Amino acid sequence: MNQERVYKVLLGPHMTEKAALAAENNQYLFKVAQDATKPEIKKAVEALFGKKVAGVQVLNVKGKTKRTRFGIGLRKGYRKAYVTLAAGETLEDFSGAE
Repeated sequence: MNQERVYKVLLGPHMTEKAALAAENNQYLFKVAQDATKPEIKKAVEALFGKKVAGVQVLNVKGKTKRTRFGIGLRKGYRKAYVTLAAGETLEDFSGAE
């Protein structure tokens, strides 16, 4: 994977209460590109953070249907990835965001 694609795969961290609980189990959440695959996400995390990745789980979050003054609207959906790091590895960048 070329260096340009590495920066386009991970869009940013996904910080929620559920993500903070997952971080205790060495899992970190990222918003990723819609066309990102598991191997690409793994390579991107290993390249950007220099950590060993044990596994990746990916899911698509559908956008919510909302009522607007123009009728029914739809919020944009996104894709997120649960990245499990190898034993003994942590991401220090996520610890201060709680």
